[in-house]
Order: sequence, then structure tokens, then C-alpha cells
Amino acid sequence: MRTRTTTTVSPAGRGRRARRALAGAACVVALLAAGGCRQDMHQAPRYDPLQASDFFADGRASRGLVTGTIARGQLRDDPALYTGKQGGAFVSDMPVEVTRDLLLRGQDRFDIFCAPCHARTGDGNGMIVQRGMKQPPSYHIERLRAQPVGYFYDVITNGFGVMQDYSAQLPPRDRWAVVAYLRALQLSRHATVADLPAEDRARLDGGEAAGTPHGGSSTHE
Repeated sequence: MRTRTTTTVSPAGRGRRARRALAGAACVVALLAAGGCRQDMHQAPRYDPLQASDFFADGRASRGLVTGTIARGQLRDDPALYTGKQGGAFVSDMPVEVTRDLLLRGQDRFDIFCAPCHARTGDGNGMIVQRGMKQPPSYHIERLRAQPVGYFYDVITNGFGVMQDYSAQLPPRDRWAVVAYLRALQLSRHATVADLPAEDRARLDGGEAAGTPHGGSSTHE
């Protein structure tokens, strides 16, 4: 015959058990609540571009730039340098110093971006033209020889007719380098003895090729 053992719990013990049970339940509820409030970065509250908003008086979520804001490196406070114009007219003088390095850079950029249509000589008979594309005018015609340098810079920047603009491919200084080289091409077809420095003219008078050192060879590679 089995004998049952009865344990009597005091009121104080029952109170402790109840408090532990309530604390456990509270922890479970807190964990469930925390899990339900989890937000990854892609779920963060945000406005899409141009979305409406009732927060701002104009109803737009996208805000304009503060007046006078200029992106770093985009001040462009020299109109002649960045537009080829001064007071609305094309500039006649180069806004950068024309050096041998600038001309060589211009030749390199011209041969890459311009020569396919305009040819390396600037006569407008490039390889693309020889394959059927519309021929541009020669740079050596009187109308283009008379144009100020700012005109060519503007055409490179904004395009002209069927020619696209090259502002993305050529930064401002490279555009001026191309313009300087273009002027050199034009000069190469129409230069006279009077355009040479006095020293070179004296060499010509002495029967020596201009630009050739005394005693040097006049042949080119």
C-alpha cells in the first residue's frame, strides 16, 4: 500500500512562484515585441525621388539646393575659359597659354575625336566620310579661317548640325588644346614668309630651311 506525501506550500512561496511566472511571461512578450519591430535598412522610412509629401508646404519630398550652391570644382567663374564667350560674343584670343605641350595635346585629342570626320589635315575627308557619312566643310575655307577661337570651342562644347557635342569626352582645357591645334592646321596651309620670326626669315634668305639649326639636316622623320 502506497502512502501519499502531501507538501504544503506557504503563502509566501506561492507568491514567489507567481512572480517568477509573471516575469517569464513578461520576457516572452518583450521578445515577441522586439522581433515584430525589427527593420532592415531597406525597410527604413524614406521618400522616393519626386514623391509627394505633406510635411513641406510645397508638397514635395525632394528639396531644392540652397540658393548659391555650387558643386565642388564647378565654380567656373571665367566665362571665356568655360564658354568661349565674353559678354555674349565669341572670344578672339585664347584664354590659356599656347605652348608646345598644349599643341601636342591638342593634336592627340584631334586625331582621336575629330580626325575620323575632319581628317588629320582638317580638310573634311576623314575615314567616316569616305564610308558614306556627310562631309563637313574644310577648316581651310575662308569662312572658318575667319571665325574666332571661341566659335570652335562652342561647337566642340555644344555640337553643331549633325555633329554631336564632345563636352563629355573633352574637358575645357582639352577643348582649348584642340582649338589651338586647329589654328595651327589652318596656319599650315596659309602661312607666309612674313609670318616667320626674323631669325627664321634670315635663315631662309641664306638658303637654309626654316627651323633647321645651322649645319643641321632639313629632312624629317
